[in-house]
Amino acid sequence: MIRILAAVVVMLAMGAPAWAAQRENLAIFRDISQQVLQYSRFTIFDSVDATIDDGVVTLSGHVTMPFKSKDIERRVAGIEGISAVRNEVTVLPVSLFDDELRFRIARAIYGNANFWGYGSMVNPPVHIIVENSHVTLEGVVNSNIDRLLARSIASSFGAFSVTNNLKTDAEVKADLERL
Repeated sequence: MIRILAAVVVMLAMGAPAWAAQRENLAIFRDISQQVLQYSRFTIFDSVDATIDDGVVTLSGHVTMPFKSKDIERRVAGIEGISAVRNEVTVLPVSLFDDELRFRIARAIYGNANFWGYGSMVNPPVHIIVENSHVTLEGVVNSNIDRLLARSIASSFGAFSVTNNLKTDAEVKADLERL
C-alpha cells in the first residue's frame, strides 16, 4: 500500500508558491504509486509508503526480498521531478513460519465472501505484513466492518500480535482532502 504522509496545511494560509508545490508533490506521488503498483513483484505481502519533500522522496515500509527494495528505489528514482530517493524500506527476515502465516492469513481473508471483490482486483488492497510472527494489516477497505473482520480473521492464526492499520475509503478521502 502506498500512502503519502504530508503535513496538513490550511489551504487559506497557503500562498500561491506553496499551493503549486503541493500540487506538484501530488502529481509526483501519483507517479510513485503507479511505479510501485505496476512493479510485477510487488505483492500483498509487501507494503511501501512514500513521503515527498521538495523533490526528495523517502520510501519506507516492508518487502519480502532484498531485490524488491532496490528495484522499487530504481523505478521511483526515474520519475521526473525527483531529485533524490532515500530508501528506508525494511527487508523482512526469511522465515518459513512467517511465510506459512502470511499464506494462511491471506487465504482466510481473501477466501471470505466479504473480501472476494478485493481479491479479484489487479492489486488487492489488503496487505499482510508478517515479521517474526507479528502481523500488520495495511491498505484500504470499503467499510469499518471489513476492517474489523480482516483483523478478526488475522487474529485467529496464532500470531504474537496483530496490528490493524487498514483505513476505510472515507478516511483516505478525508486525508486527501486535507492536503
